[in-house]
Amino acid sequence: MQEIFEIFIFSYRDGFVQVSAFVAITVLLFSYIQYKTGGKLVRFLENNRHYQPLVGVLLGLTPGCGGAIIVMPLYIRGTVSFGTVVATLVATAGDAAFVVLTQAPEAALYAYGIAALSGLLFGYAIDKWGLGVGRLDRAVQQLSDSFTRESVIHNEPHVAIMSKSDSDSTPLSDWGQNRTFLNRLTEVILVLWWAVAIAGLIAGVEYLRRGAPDVAFAFGFSFQALFTIAGVLGTTLSIYLYFIGKYLVGKDETGHIHIMASSLSPFRQAAMETSMVTVWVIAAYLLYEYSMILFSFDIGSMAAAAGLWAPVAGAALGLVPGCGPQIIFATLYTSNQIPFSALVANTISQDGDALFPLMAIDMKAAVIASLYTTIPALIVGFLIYYFWPYASFGFGVLG
Repeated sequence: MQEIFEIFIFSYRDGFVQVSAFVAITVLLFSYIQYKTGGKLVRFLENNRHYQPLVGVLLGLTPGCGGAIIVMPLYIRGTVSFGTVVATLVATAGDAAFVVLTQAPEAALYAYGIAALSGLLFGYAIDKWGLGVGRLDRAVQQLSDSFTRESVIHNEPHVAIMSKSDSDSTPLSDWGQNRTFLNRLTEVILVLWWAVAIAGLIAGVEYLRRGAPDVAFAFGFSFQALFTIAGVLGTTLSIYLYFIGKYLVGKDETGHIHIMASSLSPFRQAAMETSMVTVWVIAAYLLYEYSMILFSFDIGSMAAAAGLWAPVAGAALGLVPGCGPQIIFATLYTSNQIPFSALVANTISQDGDALFPLMAIDMKAAVIASLYTTIPALIVGFLIYYFWPYASFGFGVLG
């Protein structure tokens, strides 16, 4: 029971610092670009479908998952193709990129370059020949056509236009005057959330700079205390925003374009989007950790073994959504415990946090997309294993 509790409390803390703080900054950046350009990027993608997989790959290569996260709602809305989704996920560097870039920059250059090329080829192949996803695209198009309204930010940036039926359907519709208090409370929590996110980002950068070590649960004035306080408080505030706050600041519906009325709107949207990711990340952490205990399965040891098991293990771990396990895997590579073929296979297969918005709206599309990214991961991983001219272990690792 003590081990089960420790897994829960450490996962509850680590998810926000290791993942969400980085996601928040990247989502904020792209949300602000969307605000400043008045939605020109989305309109460009709608009008130039032949560029979509390329743009998806470029967004996926952004360290962290913020760029890739933006693509998933666009697919549900019908703006981009399924090939673009796969291209983006194949190229997604995730938060593990921060570990590899700082500890093995040469390996990162090759691994992410190979992932980008794989994403382009596979994404365009899906768009041109289908590769069995035609039914899925048609189903998503029907889902997109069924949307009857846009989530539009009104003159008051924090109020989204909702019909009476929408308002009646929210859990807070019968709270009466309490909503005024909760609205104000939520605005305060949003400000506090960003303060905690900045603290979490500082702790997260220091965590990566130290080589992603185990961090003790601590309070006071130290790196461990900053990591702990930011993690626990950030996750708690994110849970509030995801389950309650979204009904008070305007429900952020994945798959709709937001017309932002002020420079504060990107901060609200990024906080709400990241809060959703945080909830899913914690769930993924717990599922992964408890599964490892239940089945006594060590992917790291499997990847460290000689032969084709290495890229197979890397690709298999990539099926786990979220960046936590991938950060650990990248750390194993930078400490010379797994070969380059496993790193490349994992880089291509992993979907990072970008899969969570898709899972929240269309689980079937998310599962199929994740499986499709595993195919090029295995192919390229095997090719690297057989033909890579450099040493398998330690390639590009500093020191």
